[in-house]
Amino acid sequence: MKEEKSVLIEYLSNTPILRIIDFLLENRLFDYSKKQIIDETGLAKATFYKYWDRLLELGIVKVTRSFGKTKLYKLNEKSPIIRELKRLELALIESTSPTSAPKASGY
Repeated sequence: MKEEKSVLIEYLSNTPILRIIDFLLENRLFDYSKKQIIDETGLAKATFYKYWDRLLELGIVKVTRSFGKTKLYKLNEKSPIIRELKRLELALIESTSPTSAPKASGY
């Protein structure tokens, strides 16, 4: 079964950073461990860790809670970068969606 691409990945590119952000955008109600993010995005560990610190530095992701050595992360909805990406995603969805529903064919 072929996985459907999000509009951000379809129009901006399938880069590791965008895959992480896109996954967290699509699942913004929940928080995830780094291992869960790696598994869900399909990124190699080395690739994930190459970009992860940068996402933290930019304030794109934030720690929501921790227990033991495990930290859980979520998208930082207050980040100006994330706010703009959400606006861009909405604009892409609106501009690529059909303007009206197709008419029933009357079987």
